[in-house]
Amino acid sequence: MGEEEESAENQAMFAEIAESSGLDVEQIEGLKKGFDGFDKERSGTIGQTSMQMVLKSMGVKVDKVDMDNYCADVDEEGSGKFSFEMFCAVSAKFMIEDDEEQMKEELKEAFRIYDKEGQGFITNDVLKEILREIDTTLTENDLENIIEEVDEDGSGTMDFDEFQEMMMGWYAFRQNLIYI
Repeated sequence: MGEEEESAENQAMFAEIAESSGLDVEQIEGLKKGFDGFDKERSGTIGQTSMQMVLKSMGVKVDKVDMDNYCADVDEEGSGKFSFEMFCAVSAKFMIEDDEEQMKEELKEAFRIYDKEGQGFITNDVLKEILREIDTTLTENDLENIIEEVDEDGSGTMDFDEFQEMMMGWYAFRQNLIYI
């Protein structure tokens, strides 16, 4: 197989993995380099210990108990050997969890900045300001529709939990648009 054919095959495989795992292609490429580095015999598989070492080398927090559970989920035969696709499925569990935790921390900080008086809520006007900064293409009508949807009780304010839920949903929506 030529280098060009292999590259096209990898791109197709990466796109499939991205769709099923929620990882982006850049993350998958990084995982592939780590996987190939530990697949010394070029067998197309690595063991759980190698998998854990790849993730740790990438700065991903890997809990042993979770690692055992996630590996058991994908290693139905109990072989202890993991293909690249299986490796990505397990890796996604740790990497996406880390991303979500980091995002929650960033959202707490952002909310604190916009809740200038420390009252535990932001107004809908402040929320519109935030949304305009995130997406400059939103029209006033778009903003009103978003506010109407997220301010279910019509209070004109949003507490942190509501803000976090909205922003996590917004992020997931934007990520899905990238893969469509």
